[in-house]
Amino acid sequence: MAKKKAASVRDSLRVRPGAGIHLSPRDTPVGPASKSDAAESLAETGTRLAAVQEALWAEGVFGGGTRSVLLVLQGMDTSGKGGTIDHVCGLVNPQGLRIASFKKPTRAELRHDFLWRIRKQVPPPGYVGVFDRSHYEDVLVVRVESLVPEEIWSARYDQINDFEAELAAAGTTVVKCFLHISPEEQKSRLVARLEDPQKQWKYNPGDIQARSKWSAYQQAYDAALARCSTEAAPWYVIPADRKWYRNWAVANILLETLTELDPQLPKPDYDVAAELARLNEADPLS
Repeated sequence: MAKKKAASVRDSLRVRPGAGIHLSPRDTPVGPASKSDAAESLAETGTRLAAVQEALWAEGVFGGGTRSVLLVLQGMDTSGKGGTIDHVCGLVNPQGLRIASFKKPTRAELRHDFLWRIRKQVPPPGYVGVFDRSHYEDVLVVRVESLVPEEIWSARYDQINDFEAELAAAGTTVVKCFLHISPEEQKSRLVARLEDPQKQWKYNPGDIQARSKWSAYQQAYDAALARCSTEAAPWYVIPADRKWYRNWAVANILLETLTELDPQLPKPDYDVAAELARLNEADPLS
């Protein structure tokens, strides 16, 4: 039996300013309690999400609107960033999506401020942008791997907050989801990749190096969430050991966000009745 749905999925999973990771990877604090319940609920969510996302796209592209949404996905390897894009973003019209994946910076990118490559991928009006990893790599990997001095990466929290406040002021609603996975579940998924020839391409030997620094990465994530969950751009902790719950949670956070924005379909700039009459008069089959 499904759990009673709380008033807001966002309220249940949101990181309060100054707090850190407040849920475990297997928690289900709101919503469905089983895979079958989640599948049924996700189908309904998908129908509603597709409609409101199409309205945002039409508002921005055809109606002169200025609003957009940016979904940021962060998490350890195998936490399901790609799977979330597939199962959640696959519910909506791809014409209104802009997906960007951030890998190790190129030499050209390193010649610029760390936000330079991020700004280039901010979604335009009407679009839902999706970041597979993001500007947070510069206070996560950079911190754990000591790629720059502490005085540099520690100053980036405030720079990130300023950047996200700037986005919000310009009309981009920022939704940040930390896909929280346990080391046990990560090991299971890595083993599955290695043992399945159809999934071996997903495996990266470097994942083991990052896994060996699990505690350091969890501390870095905790600090990023505590320092950068703001009213303008909140973080949400998504328990990600159960893929079905991860997908349900992110989809419903997006649905709540877009529903609150209440995008409006553009009004026709023509006389509907007159156009119907013209269409009937010009019908070659009549």
